[in-house]
Amino acid sequence: MATSLLSLDRVNAYYGDSHVLHDLCLELQEGRLLALLGRNGAGKTTCISSIIGFLPPRSGSISLDGVPIEKLSPELICRAGIGLAPQGRRIFGSLTVRENLEVAAQPGVGAAGQRWSRDKVSEIFPRLKERQNQLASSLSGGEQQMLAIGRALMTNPRVLLLDEPSEGLAPQIVREVGNVLMALKGHVSIILVEQNLGLAMKAADDVVLLNTGRVVFSGTRAAFQEQEAELQSHLGIE
Repeated sequence: MATSLLSLDRVNAYYGDSHVLHDLCLELQEGRLLALLGRNGAGKTTCISSIIGFLPPRSGSISLDGVPIEKLSPELICRAGIGLAPQGRRIFGSLTVRENLEVAAQPGVGAAGQRWSRDKVSEIFPRLKERQNQLASSLSGGEQQMLAIGRALMTNPRVLLLDEPSEGLAPQIVREVGNVLMALKGHVSIILVEQNLGLAMKAADDVVLLNTGRVVFSGTRAAFQEQEAELQSHLGIE
């Protein structure tokens, strides 16, 4: 039976005086992919920022395998086992593909006792091996997204946070991203923030739907699809 790996319990987060996340509860089970859905401005990226430590919650708790992490710095949260491929990719364009991967490498093992290395990342993304000596800025949008995910994997995470990986990509490349997500599911637990509903439903085991920083649905993909018509007003996705 799956066990809870990452847990958010009654998390409240603010930007200044603006209350963005309202008593948010979320459970990511070991070995599963959770799709975090909602309209623009629903609080999805804020949730990711709170998990990774960019925006610590004002109240509530965030725990990884039962250990509280909400008061740790982003660096320590990463070392604890949470990796991030951020919205907009944010790769280092002046570094080569190889250097982008190497700069993120840290010791230890990730999920299921796996150790991510450049060779292991290349098994998932063969194109990155072909372009390992190219500047990251010369890559296509899809290749840059692969690099952002590969760089996050080099931190050897137990939990991988993916924030809008299909954003700005052509439909054919979006399909490739979907295939990558399916390949990764056996290697690491994932929270996927995604506007493309088709991509999210292809990969997700579980779904959490947000509206104005509040959870309006939490359950399995099958349960979400059964209620999708009633939840349509909260979606705002393609």
